[in-house]
Amino acid sequence: MTAPVFSNHGCRLNAYEVEAMKDLADQAGLENAVIVNTCAVTSEAVRKARQDIRKLRKTHPDARLIVTGCAAQTEPDTFANMDEVDAVIGNTEKMLGATWQGLAADFIGETETVQVDDIMSVTETAGHLIDGFGTRSRAYVQVQNGCDHRCTFCIIPYGRGNSRSVPAGVVVDQIKRLVDKGFNEVVLTGVDLTSWGADLPATPRLGDLVMRILRLVPDLPRLRISSIDSIEVDDNLMAAIATEPRLMPHLHLSLQHGDDMILKRMKRRHLRDDAIAFCTEARKLRPDMTFGADIIAGFPTETDAMFENALALVEDCDLTWLHVFPYSARPGTPAARMPAVNGKVIKARAARLRAAGEAQVRRHLKAQVGRSHHVLMENATMGRTEQFTEVHFETAQSEGQIVTATIRDAAENHLIA
Repeated sequence: MTAPVFSNHGCRLNAYEVEAMKDLADQAGLENAVIVNTCAVTSEAVRKARQDIRKLRKTHPDARLIVTGCAAQTEPDTFANMDEVDAVIGNTEKMLGATWQGLAADFIGETETVQVDDIMSVTETAGHLIDGFGTRSRAYVQVQNGCDHRCTFCIIPYGRGNSRSVPAGVVVDQIKRLVDKGFNEVVLTGVDLTSWGADLPATPRLGDLVMRILRLVPDLPRLRISSIDSIEVDDNLMAAIATEPRLMPHLHLSLQHGDDMILKRMKRRHLRDDAIAFCTEARKLRPDMTFGADIIAGFPTETDAMFENALALVEDCDLTWLHVFPYSARPGTPAARMPAVNGKVIKARAARLRAAGEAQVRRHLKAQVGRSHHVLMENATMGRTEQFTEVHFETAQSEGQIVTATIRDAAENHLIA
């Protein structure tokens, strides 16, 4: 018999949860199965998941094929109706040992084909503790799950449920174990990270968690936070940016657009000037700060002038690492009922945004030549700076260690030391 095969789609949190599922499947003794962990962020993501399922069925004709993840949660019938699929389990069910025990005990006879409950009824705190997911140098810690906001384009709250936080003490204890295992960098992850703490006693904020980690885990060399909503950043997080060198100077911002009318139609909580003000203030507090951002091209009703505001935001906020999403309608969301932009126009606008992002990357790389950086080695010849910039070495370094290096040159998308 063979161990289960896992195929992951989508975000870092999904990848984290695959590691949890591997442990649960192993503990249950599940064998000869293929598990596809889906993403629902765009219609294209769902299409790719269906395509992957068909390919996996061809390469594993005798395996039992299980579909889970956000797309399985939001549209279970889509996958249950596929001939290639044997079972569909929701985002809550995939984290339960009992689910995997049932699948292992009697896959067809006693297990329901579709196990997807109401995600909105889930109130327990997020997080399966995975001590060591990531590379040998960097570990990821899930501190939050779900989202209480209802952006008009987004289906994710219906896949993840409402926001739930992992208590600070649990997070700190896990990070201590990771440091004891030799990890030199920890990344805090979540669906809506800056909402962390709202459901906990005394309603702490993300900045409180960051300060607590840095104070109680003094041996942790580097702490990084993943995607945040800049309008929700609290005073303590700004203080950490200003005063804590162990907090890495790299923030990925959920901006989505640069035009006020589009932002309102998206039901975002910030305006263009809010984004610019945050980036200006963060860089004033930490001059070496770099920003990534999510930006959607071709949101419904987006005019040429509105798109130009989005494009200009790349330089106005001095964004470096762009994630550009051509708008993709998700059935069931308010945006899907708004007047659509022509598909060819969307594609062209996305290309212009990506080109602007590539120009920003080249500018950033060029500015690093001659500078000294502390580089966390992901393998013998590649590591990342504090700003998450990729650095290639001509001579082997110690994997997992932080090395000080002077940047000699810049290639198209990485630095050379």
